[in-house]
Amino acid sequence: MPFGGAARRVSASERGAALFETAIALPIVLMICVGIFEFGRAYQTWQVLTSAAREGARVAAASGTTDLEVETAVRTYMAVERLGSAGDAPITVNRKVALGSNTATEVTIQYPFSFILLDPAVRFVQPASTTGAPLTMSAVAIMRNES
Repeated sequence: MPFGGAARRVSASERGAALFETAIALPIVLMICVGIFEFGRAYQTWQVLTSAAREGARVAAASGTTDLEVETAVRTYMAVERLGSAGDAPITVNRKVALGSNTATEVTIQYPFSFILLDPAVRFVQPASTTGAPLTMSAVAIMRNES
């Protein structure tokens, strides 16, 4: 008996109501948790892409480097950060970007990002939904050329 009071019996209708409330609330709470996880993963992926583009722009800004060296630096960075399908991501190197009176190099990465849990969970509830479908993330970095 808690706090010295009489024990209260829970009726079958109260247990049924609690079960019904749980059945309604649990999927909503799980979808919120999955959404938080997935958007956190998407943000982390975007941060890796941004850093990889910066690394590529840093390599490209040095005189005498080739576009292949820039792409290799970007793909190596993405592979070290365990970004899947790094070899498939299109990388664009533009070395003639005007930056005031100087020129700069722009490195652009397009990366296909897929939601692991959100897409199947949403399609389970609504099969025709496009929520959670794969999307293309883009990262751009510009750095002034050394010479």
